[in-house]
Amino acid sequence: MTKDLSSRSSESGDSALGDSLESLPPVIFTPSHLAHINARLNSCTPQQILEWAIITIPNLYQTTAFGLTGLATIDMLSKLPITQENPVPLIFIDTLHHFQETLDLVDRVRAKYPNVPLHVYTPENTPTADAFTALHGPKLWERDEPLYDYLVKVEPARRAYADLNVRAVLTGRRRSQGADRSSLPIIELDETGLIKINPLASASFADVKAYIDDNGVPYNALLDQGYKSVGDWHSTVVPKEGESERAGRWAGKEKTECGLHADYFKMKAEAKRKLLEAQAAKAAAEGVQA
Repeated sequence: MTKDLSSRSSESGDSALGDSLESLPPVIFTPSHLAHINARLNSCTPQQILEWAIITIPNLYQTTAFGLTGLATIDMLSKLPITQENPVPLIFIDTLHHFQETLDLVDRVRAKYPNVPLHVYTPENTPTADAFTALHGPKLWERDEPLYDYLVKVEPARRAYADLNVRAVLTGRRRSQGADRSSLPIIELDETGLIKINPLASASFADVKAYIDDNGVPYNALLDQGYKSVGDWHSTVVPKEGESERAGRWAGKEKTECGLHADYFKMKAEAKRKLLEAQAAKAAAEGVQA
């Protein structure tokens, strides 16, 4: 990773990127063009990648669950001259099952970066954990984890992208996190045409933590208890000594991703099928009782 860990002061700005860009045509990269861009950006600093993305792609947002990499990205963006009047907006998917420490961190990030717009999305028609349980039953993550992932993460994210006319997102994924992320490019396109930009793809956990500490960036208090990657409270544990940083996510399972970076159309179709089956079963049961 080529490092640029400078700490420049920033000025306040009120408007968000993309406010007047809805009429622009979509950004299209051919495979050869994308390969060329990735080859060039691979030797750039995260700050240079961020500047390129802001200049090149309209309606750019950052999706974040406020992990270390996302927090470093927020801070880097806040110090770029190009973002002072037009900060890159944030999208946070509140699964309704985050640790309280994560929700507390959201408040601290709001306080430190007050000019950065933050859009919070929750699962459809269920603004609280109790409402989610009432609609889908208890512990859906144990009974049908793929459906749970779709309902609390994928669907809200795609609704956010549609509502906000998102063309591209900055993510916090890194190659050092291993598994499917080990060969992560800087720029990628998903099956829907969404552009995903991974500005710290080449950074290590140590690189990111050093940036956080050196720049006084707020971070999740759970990290001081040994956590490294923090997701929902019911599926996150402290990784064992020598394990990878994401080993604490879905411990004991082969799963390595939450669904946000899986095949959207496949997940949507499967979730729709399961929900229709559940509705039919509920209707049949109510008919018998009547």
